[in-house]
Amino acid sequence: MFSKESKKGSEKIVSERNIIGGNTKITGDIISEGDFRIDGTLEGNIQTNGRIIIGQTGLIKGKAECTNADIEGKFSGDLQVSNTLTVKSTANITGDVVIGKLSVEPGATFNATCAMKGAVKELKKNGQKATEKSA
Repeated sequence: MFSKESKKGSEKIVSERNIIGGNTKITGDIISEGDFRIDGTLEGNIQTNGRIIIGQTGLIKGKAECTNADIEGKFSGDLQVSNTLTVKSTANITGDVVIGKLSVEPGATFNATCAMKGAVKELKKNGQKATEKSA
């Protein structure tokens, strides 16, 4: 919908911002490279390399995969966030959640099974290698 292009070295970076309005209902799958703000209803799957923002009137029923997510509305289904999930006080989340980092404001409803994926770091201890998993 709105895009901003910039060149960094020899690669071209496209930053898109897509909006699903409050009186809009979409049934189906969405695949995008840019950010998404959802104030309406999406019944289906959404996959993006950007951020998903669910506004206070927004609802997603299905599967969502993204880099970052900010949720103020309702989500029901499978949510995979590779970096940070921010759950606002008005949010209502149910389903299965896999994240890198989690931020939850007081008052939010979070009824989900949650798995936190962390990086595995190698540590050297007295000349021996040991691995430590961090979240």
